[in-house]
Amino acid sequence: MAARSSAAAARPVPAVGLLSIGQVLAKLSPEFPELTPSKLRFLEEQQLVSPTRTEAGYRKFSAGDVERLRIILTLQREHSLRLKVIKHYLDELEAGRTPALLADAPLAASMLATDRRYTRAELVREAGATPALLTDAISASLIAAGETFGDDALQVLRALVELQRSGIEPRHLRGFRAAAERELGLIESALIPVARRNDPSSRAKAAELAREIAGQLEIVRSSLIRSALGRLQS
Repeated sequence: MAARSSAAAARPVPAVGLLSIGQVLAKLSPEFPELTPSKLRFLEEQQLVSPTRTEAGYRKFSAGDVERLRIILTLQREHSLRLKVIKHYLDELEAGRTPALLADAPLAASMLATDRRYTRAELVREAGATPALLTDAISASLIAAGETFGDDALQVLRALVELQRSGIEPRHLRGFRAAAERELGLIESALIPVARRNDPSSRAKAAELAREIAGQLEIVRSSLIRSALGRLQS
């Protein structure tokens, strides 16, 4: 598929019905203000989108390219997915298969939707929690304080409801915030060589590298937990 996409991108085509980079930005920037020409070029370098070229060599995007970009940017923003995961997802869709990602019903339902915001009362009700549990979660820095809360806060509060049934309270999890800050420090240190090049393309690469590193750290963390659980069961 990659070879076919590359060939299509290299073949000069008439510009009728196609959009320039500027027109693509005009369409998508209201929804994704972080989108820049450099980020578009970076996504092309990563083979997530393959615009065609005019005889003069200018990039031209079809309606399908724009929709593909919308899905990519939504998955990045709403679910912090790595580009490799997003590319595999889109490749599976184009091959007529049902991607594994669609097995996650909440994600499938919200993939093209914006993050819902909840008031404090709505969050407590949706999570099946108590106001006291939410207060404790905020005090333990597990949920950021605010007037409204997003879907991440809802997922955390639901998890805390289940943990509370096992006798695990938010105060027992205060170390999670410290651990997250330590991981952030590791990621920031790894990004220093890229971050020094303060241009839009480098910033896009730094953001993707940060997601990649976070994903690898999650694999290590999950493995350690599974190993510890194995010792408990032995």
